[in-house]
Amino acid sequence: MWVGQGLSTESKRMISNRWVVLAVLCLAVGAANAAKVSLSADNWGDPAGQECVSCHAKSSAGITTQWKESTHAEAGVNCLDCHKASADEPDAITHEGQTIATVVSPKDCGRCHTAEEEQQRGSVHAEAVAVIAERLPAMVTNLAGPAIEAAGCAQCHGSKVEMLGNGKLDPNTWPNSGIGRINPDGSRGSCSSCHGRHSFSKAQARAPQACVRCHSGPDSPDKEVYEASKHGMAFASNHDKMNLGADTWVAGKDYSAAPTCATCHMGAAGKLPATHDVGMRNAWNLNTPVSERQHLVVFADGAKRELPESMSAPKRGTKVPKLDGAEGEVKMVATPDRRRQAMTLVCRECHGKDFAEAFMKQFDGVVALYNDKFGKPARAIMQALYSRQLLTPAPFDEPIELTYWELWHDEGARGRHGAAMMSPNHAWWEGMYVVGRNFYGRFLPQLRAVAGADADALIAEHIGSLPEHAWLKSPQKASPILGVGSARGGNE
Repeated sequence: MWVGQGLSTESKRMISNRWVVLAVLCLAVGAANAAKVSLSADNWGDPAGQECVSCHAKSSAGITTQWKESTHAEAGVNCLDCHKASADEPDAITHEGQTIATVVSPKDCGRCHTAEEEQQRGSVHAEAVAVIAERLPAMVTNLAGPAIEAAGCAQCHGSKVEMLGNGKLDPNTWPNSGIGRINPDGSRGSCSSCHGRHSFSKAQARAPQACVRCHSGPDSPDKEVYEASKHGMAFASNHDKMNLGADTWVAGKDYSAAPTCATCHMGAAGKLPATHDVGMRNAWNLNTPVSERQHLVVFADGAKRELPESMSAPKRGTKVPKLDGAEGEVKMVATPDRRRQAMTLVCRECHGKDFAEAFMKQFDGVVALYNDKFGKPARAIMQALYSRQLLTPAPFDEPIELTYWELWHDEGARGRHGAAMMSPNHAWWEGMYVVGRNFYGRFLPQLRAVAGADADALIAEHIGSLPEHAWLKSPQKASPILGVGSARGGNE
């Protein structure tokens, strides 16, 4: 099931054939196909790079100091080693007698960091532009405008870095360190999004702050959820015990005080090796109108895509459309159960098996509740409104469209993420309570305003027979709303 061609020495060392799930979840594929200036342990430290340091120490003292204090500097890797380019690269320029590229891409970093680049390629981070491509014109351009796409959306998801006719980088697409940035050399991603140029610190990337730059706010509320969880509490109280700058960083071995985002989604734990594909261990999609467990399909060229569990997992060697629409040959598939198994291995470094499995059951229960009570009925009702032409084709021009969007994209995401990351406040008060409040208090009244006489039939068809909504037909006492009850001596 596991093909070893193209694996770096480090990747081979990490993988144990006894752990099939680990092999699947730590896939590495062949090297990038675009030509790059060769670089390896025996030829970095280009002597001409010292001239870069000498000049930039005067013109850019801050970045020079960051580099001087970095592991790169300790190893002898200098400016020219990372920025040196071939003359035929799209963004190559001549600077002080050297051919360089301003944009340092994952292909550049991969000249030394082979395993990390192989894992990152095709990951959910690398595809962060593709996953919102259809939303940008419909939402960002319509509700706001192109300027916010460059300064907002693209700074997290990434821009498609364009060149101007004069050979300079287009200021509408650069500077940008978005995690899925499409670089002039064709690669996708930005290592500096997490590792911050020019120090490229391991400690920085392992700390939660590296992730919360983008994973915060309504649609990806992980900063708020993590900080309110017991995991976040433990990290805040034990930051000095986290050993963030260590060469190796294995949970339970190099640190045990608390997990960070990187611990669960990327870090090594026990026999589970580290990976730069942050989505490998995620069994559910939690930022969609209805959540589904997902197969992870890995293609022969290193590309990846998720397919819902409701679809049969494609077999190895078959052809399946990739995210870009082109067909790709399936190399292997990680099922939702295998992805869950990998995440559970991280949990079990600090928790018992029964504890971890019971928590996962509680999490799955919240996702099922959201799906069955709110997600599926609301989606079906919206589809019916469009099919009956009761809504205009233009998105976000009517109140119910914004309500529906926020129902799954904002509070629905908070509730599901809160359950996934142990924040009861976000699972309930910031999440499912707001979902219910807006479903009953905004969505259904807006449905009646839009559908008129058809509204009752739509409600009866899509929620009337669901046991989760049976309470609407059973009159209940108003004492909870009034804040009184028999235990407090209030009148019922």
